[in-house]
This record gives sequence, structure tokens and C-alpha cells, in this order.
Amino acid sequence: MAVARIEGVERPVAAHEVRTISTADLRDALRQGWADFLAHRGDLIFVGILYPVIGFAAAFLSLSGPLIPLFFPIAAGVGLLGPLAAIGFYELARRSEQGLESDWSHFLEVVRRPAFDAITIVAGLLLVVFFVWLAVAAALYFGLMGVAPESVGVFITRLFTTPEGWALIILGNLAGLAFAALVLTVSVVSMPMLVDKDTEARIAIDTSVRAVVANKGVMLRWGIIVAALLVVGSIPFFVGLAVVLPVLGYATWHLYTKLVVR
Repeated sequence: MAVARIEGVERPVAAHEVRTISTADLRDALRQGWADFLAHRGDLIFVGILYPVIGFAAAFLSLSGPLIPLFFPIAAGVGLLGPLAAIGFYELARRSEQGLESDWSHFLEVVRRPAFDAITIVAGLLLVVFFVWLAVAAALYFGLMGVAPESVGVFITRLFTTPEGWALIILGNLAGLAFAALVLTVSVVSMPMLVDKDTEARIAIDTSVRAVVANKGVMLRWGIIVAALLVVGSIPFFVGLAVVLPVLGYATWHLYTKLVVR
């Protein structure tokens, strides 16, 4: 495929034009996402419940034995896999936009989309990022703290009462922010675009990167909003994710429609 050089960066000629948006657009996307959730909550409550169940199971497994240090990274990793979990909601939003029937039976219709092969490529990339994040978190822990703790109590004590623990908190959060920024940049447009259009993974990712670069301040605020809502949804026991993830999924679709000239 031919490429064009723009501001020193090669990108496919077929890449889509992006818009600049404002904070008002973020509020509007969230409002529309909430409205979509209310319209579908009866049909999709069982889908929403899956998220806290999976989160709780992951937390339970990580709070035993040598996996205790990975509890927080796994909990934080929910956000890294959020775009993957949301593809069914993108499909429902697309169908609603086009006036098509949109209920729980269409949640998995995304597998029939023409660009599903490209969706799996981006999904695979997000999974790689997630596991690299866990590897980095584990390396930070064992590099700073040494052997795995005997119990959750010992882990919490060492984390908050030792210089090594505070160094782990600071470095871990900085690393987590870097991974979150990477996922946001790569996926905020690419995943809904691939549900919407028959295009290549690299074109969708390129468009996503350019949309974020063109709206750095606004997308930073979006990232903060997403992180805050995920934290709220994870307390207690991930129950709130049954609402937060669907709302963010729908809202991200509407954000995509504002960011990209379709």
C-alpha cells in the first residue's frame, strides 16, 4: 500500500481524517453512553455481571501464594483490556445508530463484521500489552522487595511501611500510567472503527494514534475520566464494573464518531 509522509511520519494514504474535539464532546459522549446503557440494561444485565465475576475470580486467585504481589497489577489491568471487553457494546451502538434491532442476541454479532480478523489482531496486541505489564510489575516487585510475601497482611505492611514499598508504589504507578496511555492511544479509535468499517488493523491504529495526537489535552482528560470510573467501579469487589464498563463502551463509540470523519 502506498504511504504518505506527514510531519515526518509515514502513514497509509487510506488513513481516515480526524477531527479536533473539546471537553464538551467528552461530556456529550458520556451522556450518550449513559442513555444507551439505560436503553439496554434489561437485556444486557447478565453481560455486565460477567465483568465483576471475572474480576473477583482474578483477585481471588492473585491473593494466594506467590501471586499476591500481582493483585494490584491484575486489578489495574482491567483498564488495559477494557477496549477488548467493549467490542460487543460497540456493535450494539453501531446497530442502534443505523436503526437496526439491537438487543442481547446481537452482542456477539461483532464476530460477523467484515474486519473481524483485524479486530483479533488489535485484541492480540492488547493482550500482549497486558502480559508485558504484568511482567514489568512482577520485575519491579521482586527487584525492590525480594521474595513473595507469606500473606496479604505482610504484603500490605511491607508496601506501606518500608522505603522499598513506597518506591514500588511510585514506580508501579508511573509504569501503569505509561501502559494505560499506550492502550488508550492504540485502541480508543481503532477498536470501534474496526467494528464500524472494513479496514486494516494498521490503518485503524494509525487513525487512533493521530486522533489522540490531535487532541492531546482532551484525550488526557478522557483517560483520567476512564481511570477514575474504573476505580470507582472496582470498589467494592468489582461490582460497579457491571455498570461502568458498558457505559464506557457505549461512550467510547460516541467519542469515536466525534473524532473520526466517517
